[in-house]
Amino acid sequence: MRAVWAELVGTFCLVFFAVGAAVYGIEPEGIGFVGVAFAFGLVLFALAYALGPISGCHVNPAVTLGALLTGRIGAGAAIGYWIAQFAGGIGAAALLKFMTTGGGATDQTGALGANDYGATVDMAGAFVIEALLTFLLVFVVLAVTSKKGATPAAGAAIGLVLAVIHLVGLPLTGTSVNPARSLGPALFAGGAPLEHLWLFIVAPLVGGLLAALVQPALYGREHTPVDEAV
Repeated sequence: MRAVWAELVGTFCLVFFAVGAAVYGIEPEGIGFVGVAFAFGLVLFALAYALGPISGCHVNPAVTLGALLTGRIGAGAAIGYWIAQFAGGIGAAALLKFMTTGGGATDQTGALGANDYGATVDMAGAFVIEALLTFLLVFVVLAVTSKKGATPAAGAAIGLVLAVIHLVGLPLTGTSVNPARSLGPALFAGGAPLEHLWLFIVAPLVGGLLAALVQPALYGREHTPVDEAV
């Protein structure tokens, strides 16, 4: 249960602080896309070291799917992680919504930082970019936490790749690569972000699936007992 709670807390922090960086400060004369990208990367960087020893710091259903498919986590633990991740994302979005309705803060994104497509990329392009960006994220996570690729700098690698991913994806879809990050803001934003939410759930999971196929092919499959938490 400690691992499950760690996933809830970690996902809450990722969504509230990183999405919050966009909601509160992306414009005008704010931190912009670059600032938001590094907010995501730095939050995950810190969480990786803080929560990694407890749960592996997935804080992302696509990462958990990759861990499940590569035999690093059991099905029961994966389900617990998914529930915690979505709960954490919804809770964070609820607090962001409160801050912009009852807390006096201005929502500078106009949609609570929700992901969407249509303005700069169409549905097909959004699906491809979200799947590919998630593939990169999950591949790096699986690689730097594997027995062969394990490194003390794993948290730095994961945080930096998330920042790079956001530099690419923010102008297109707002960058999901994480269904739990997308669900909460879309629920409270409604409208087109909620109608298009399916893409930001399915595409990241496809990316996680691809990473779970490629990483073991390059590194070799690790025979980890599937009932282990991480």
